[in-house]
Amino acid sequence: MSIRLRFAPSPTGYLHIGGARTALFNFLYAKHTGGKLLLRIEDTDLERSTEQSMHAIIEGLEWLGIHHDEDMVIQSSRRDEHVRLAHDLLDRGLAYKCYCTAEELVTMRETAIAEGRPPKYDARWRDRTDAPEGDAAFTVRFKMPQTGETTVHDLVLGDVTVNHEELDDLIIVRSDGTPTYNFVVVCDDSFMGVTHVVRGQDHMSNTFRQYQLYKALGHNPPEFGHLPLVDGLSKRKGSASVQHYRDQGYLAEAVVNYIARLGWSHGDQEIFSYDELIEKFDVIDVNRGSGRYDEDKMSWVNTQWMKRLSTQTLAERTLPFLKARGVETEVDAKFLMLVEALRERSLNLVQLADGALFAWQAPASYAEAAVKKWMSASSKAGFEQLIAALEALSSFEPADIEAAVKGVLESSGLGLGKLAQPVRIALTGDAVSPPIYETIAVVGQAETLRRMRAALSQFSA
Repeated sequence: MSIRLRFAPSPTGYLHIGGARTALFNFLYAKHTGGKLLLRIEDTDLERSTEQSMHAIIEGLEWLGIHHDEDMVIQSSRRDEHVRLAHDLLDRGLAYKCYCTAEELVTMRETAIAEGRPPKYDARWRDRTDAPEGDAAFTVRFKMPQTGETTVHDLVLGDVTVNHEELDDLIIVRSDGTPTYNFVVVCDDSFMGVTHVVRGQDHMSNTFRQYQLYKALGHNPPEFGHLPLVDGLSKRKGSASVQHYRDQGYLAEAVVNYIARLGWSHGDQEIFSYDELIEKFDVIDVNRGSGRYDEDKMSWVNTQWMKRLSTQTLAERTLPFLKARGVETEVDAKFLMLVEALRERSLNLVQLADGALFAWQAPASYAEAAVKKWMSASSKAGFEQLIAALEALSSFEPADIEAAVKGVLESSGLGLGKLAQPVRIALTGDAVSPPIYETIAVVGQAETLRRMRAALSQFSA
C-alpha cells in the first residue's frame, strides 16, 4: 500500500509554528516511507477564509521546503459533492433530519448539566418519520452507534477507546445547507485516498466521530497519529508565523531542524539536515508527552546553521536583506570574504546584513564612547602613518594590509588595539567590526583612505 498523507490548513491566517510542525511531520513521514504528501485547503469557513491567507500558507510551506504531491484540493470547490454524499446517507437511513430549534437545544443542554449528565443531543428526531408543518428548518445528523465502543490504534498514543454512549449524533449539514467540518474532512480524505492522518492531539475527539463516517461512506478509516501539543506557544512567543522567522533572518534549515525536534528526537543529535530527518523520522517515534517551545533554543539552532551553510549560500541569502537596507550588490570575492568574517558573530541574516553595511555605507556618525576611549592624541600620529602606508600599497589584499599595519606598529611603538580600533571607528562608526585586515580590504583602498581622513577630526587634541 502506498502511504498517502495530507496537510489540511484553514486559510484564516499565516502558517504558524504549530501548523508548520504538523506539515513537516507529515512531509517527513511521507518521504521516509516513499509515500506522498497531499495539500488540501479547508476553506469552508467562508467568513474567515481568505485567498491572501491561502497564498501566505503556501508561501510558508515553500520557504520551509515542504512540497506537496499532486494537485492541491480546494475544499469549497467540492461542496456539491459533500451535499450529495450527505443526502446519500439520508437515503440509506444512516442520517436523519433534525428539526430541533436553537431554544430546544439550549434547554436540552441546560437540563443535562443540571442532572449531571453530559450535555449532548438526546437524539429525539433519530427515529421519527414525521416533520413539523410548513417549511421548517432542519439539520442533517449522522446516526452514531449507540452501544458498544470503538478503539483506535493511534500511531503515537497507542490504543485509545471511547464508549459510544459518549458520542451524540453529530450534525453533518447545517440548517443553511452547508456541510460541517467533520463531515467534509471525511469526504475529502476518502476522495483523496488518504491512508494516514497525522495531526494535533486536539483533534482526538473528532477522530471517533469521523471513524464512523469513513465506514458509512464505504471507506476504510485511515491510520491516525495524534501529535501532542507544544507547550509555550503564544501570541508573543512561538506562535509567530513562519514568515516572521524568515523576515527576522532565520534560516529555513534551522526552523525545520528546530520544529522537527518539538516532540521527536533521535538519540542526542541536535542538528539535522533534511536528508537526515527524512532518513531517521518515523511517526511512531514521536513522544507522547508535550514538547516545549523555546525561542532561545531556536536561535541557537540558527547559529549552528549559520556556521554550517556554505559562505556562498549565506551570501546569496543575505542579498535581500541588504537590498531592503538600500544596498544593491552581487556575490563577489570581497562580499564572500565579508560574509565569512561575519558569520561566526551573526545570530541571523539580519545581523549579518547589518554588520556588512559598512562596506557600502560610510558612518553617518561615530559612537561617542568608542571615540573617547580609542581616538586619543597618542594614537593620531600612528593613524596618519597608516594612511600613508595604505595609500602606498599597489595591492590591497588582507595580507598586504597586514604587512602595512605591522610596519606602522613597529615604527610607532603602538599596540595593535591603539591603531586598529581608531581604524574600525573611522570605517564603521564603532569599535566593533570583523577582523581589521578584512574590514579594510572590503571597504577598498580609496574609500578607506577617504573615511580615515574624514575621521582625523575625531582625535582629541
